[in-house]
Amino acid sequence: MDNDNIEFTKHDIEDMEKRYRVQLMNCLSGFKSANLIGTVDNDGNENLAIVSSVIHLGSSPALLGFIMRPAKVERHTYTNIQQTEEFTINAVCEEFYQQAHQTSARYPQNISEFNEVGLTPFYDSSCRAPFVLESPIKIGLRLLEVIDIKSNDTHMVVGEVQKLYLPQSSIKADGHINIEGLDLMTISGLDNYHVTQSLGRLSYAKPDKSIVPLNMDGKAFFIEN
Repeated sequence: MDNDNIEFTKHDIEDMEKRYRVQLMNCLSGFKSANLIGTVDNDGNENLAIVSSVIHLGSSPALLGFIMRPAKVERHTYTNIQQTEEFTINAVCEEFYQQAHQTSARYPQNISEFNEVGLTPFYDSSCRAPFVLESPIKIGLRLLEVIDIKSNDTHMVVGEVQKLYLPQSSIKADGHINIEGLDLMTISGLDNYHVTQSLGRLSYAKPDKSIVPLNMDGKAFFIEN
């Protein structure tokens, strides 16, 4: 084992200073996607919140989920979704990642994060919740269920995709989205933002076939001998 390694036991982790432990634990899962959740309450108050926990849950039906922390303080995003049963997920790109990060500040319910950070709400008839106009990937969702995670009192919010906006030029022939070409950001820990570098696409893995590199349209590269 590398002599530079440090070992932490469960007891060590529990005894860490709170902010140190939170930062360390949030880094363990590696790079995470950066997204803004757009919601509105029944009185028309808009809310925008950055999250790093959006995950793909299925393609048929098209489901996405994200994690909400315990409601020990006011969680406007969670309250709004419970009221309207609609929300949007908006990808964060390099152009406005600092503004996106600022939405993590605890603004009052009647204060719109859109206005405070300088992003633009965009509405269409398919969804009551606001999209982020500046986002290259905008997803409108209908709430399907909230799964309570008893281990730590968090909640997984599950939504079904109702509307999708993204640049046509970013979609390849096989449905692959050129994420890197949209300058999307990733997050490590709580506050470290990253750009990405693609190493290339690979063929579908099968026991009896070798993996081959693919081009961006999902077609195999032919290598001449």
